[in-house]
Amino acid sequence: MTGKTALPAKKPAPAAAKKKAVPAPKEEAAPKEEAAPKEEAAQKEEAAPAPATEDPPAPEHPPEQPSVPRDEPTPIPTEAGAEVTPVPAEGSPAPPAEPPAPAPETNLEKPREEPPSCPLSLAVEEVSENSFTLTWKAPEQTGRAGLDGYVVEICKDGSSDWKTVNQEPFLSTRYTVPNLSSGDKIQVRVVAVSASGASVPATLEQPVLIREILQLPKIRMPRQLRETYIRRVGDAVNIMIPFQGKPQPEVSWTKGGQPLDTNRINIRNTAGDTIFYIRQAQRGDSGKYELTVRINGAEDKATLDIQVVEPPGPPQNLKLVDVWGFNVALEWTPPADNGNSEIKGYRVQKSDKKSGKWFTVLERCTRTSCTISDLIIGNTYSFRVFSENICGLSDSAAIASGVAYIEKTKTTYQPEKIPQRDMMEPPKFTQPLTDRTTTRGYSTHLFCSVRGFPQPKIIWLKNQMEIREDPKYIALIDQGVCSLEIRKPGPFDGGVYTCKAVNPLGEASVDCRLDVK
Repeated sequence: MTGKTALPAKKPAPAAAKKKAVPAPKEEAAPKEEAAPKEEAAQKEEAAPAPATEDPPAPEHPPEQPSVPRDEPTPIPTEAGAEVTPVPAEGSPAPPAEPPAPAPETNLEKPREEPPSCPLSLAVEEVSENSFTLTWKAPEQTGRAGLDGYVVEICKDGSSDWKTVNQEPFLSTRYTVPNLSSGDKIQVRVVAVSASGASVPATLEQPVLIREILQLPKIRMPRQLRETYIRRVGDAVNIMIPFQGKPQPEVSWTKGGQPLDTNRINIRNTAGDTIFYIRQAQRGDSGKYELTVRINGAEDKATLDIQVVEPPGPPQNLKLVDVWGFNVALEWTPPADNGNSEIKGYRVQKSDKKSGKWFTVLERCTRTSCTISDLIIGNTYSFRVFSENICGLSDSAAIASGVAYIEKTKTTYQPEKIPQRDMMEPPKFTQPLTDRTTTRGYSTHLFCSVRGFPQPKIIWLKNQMEIREDPKYIALIDQGVCSLEIRKPGPFDGGVYTCKAVNPLGEASVDCRLDVK
């Protein structure tokens, strides 16, 4: 051999070792390199398995191996098929290095997002003879990317051939499955779809039977139409009344048992309501209209009461009944035309000859007569009256034919004769004196109240001795209230004080005790 040294042939490893472990990739031989321990080799094999590569098929007759020179030591076999490359002898050429085996690729795939959860509360909302409507709620978990939509699938009962109804996913939680045959039983399921996949389908427990569900006719009259519907002359009447019933009910309108005049009234019916329309209402359109919704032998009726009104006419026969002092009395009769509505009252106005302006005196006067007061002496007044209903005041007013002139009359004052009454009364104390205790050097007051006519004379006494003009005492009387002020009393000012009231009819007295400390 020229310059190359053949590697010695490997000894076959034990069978148990071949089944248990895959041979580790060979590393480039280096001088004085120690073999890896058995445990470290086993951990490497478990942590990073070598990529699976198919071994080439072994030839039927392997070629002869060249003889090993005596200078090279033979490789020493180890357990589990591992070999330790011998160190070449000094001076001998190093064996050629084998190409390093490719490092095992680490699989660092990102964790895959979970698909959305199952749609909730799948239910059938409505069934007709060739379709049905489903409703459901959004799933609890939709993922980071959110939902792309829902897919509805159906199949006939007893079959497993599921067909997708919608071509593209949609986000609505309500869907109508059309073009079905009456009498079929349909299994339904709904799948939520997102970028991470499809959810577990939500399936109805029972198949849907495609048939028309009978529903009795029912008129749902709006609350504002349950009372009289009032419009003014010339206004448009546009009323929509909803109803229900299956199959499609028959709708009819009548007035007084007769069909409606289609030249004036337009009726448009839909699957769930009827529309009553008049472009320009007239008073002749007032009345009660009957709406009937009928399905086979069952029916429901409702009454619509329409009242078309306009302003009333003016009152009639307004006249000036009387004028006295500063007052005028008026009378009139109700208008001939009330405007198809009840008269709510009358408005009375006056105008004086000097200014010529009209001023409202009374509003909403409910009677057909009134009295106007507080007129100014020397003025001449005219009067007019408007009638009023729900539309407002009448377009014109009734004007009194005559005028009222307020004259200045001479008056003589005659005082009213009041019978004389005997007001004489002896004195009587209505509030007695009360015992008091005061402090030396501090002024104090004694109070009582007395009545009597003529006004009684008041006398104050101390210990049965009359108190005369003494600057220490100040006695006052005002509106029957008697007071005695004792200025800076001393110990000798204590005792029993008496207030005596005297008039020609008698006398009265009250006592109290004063203590000075």
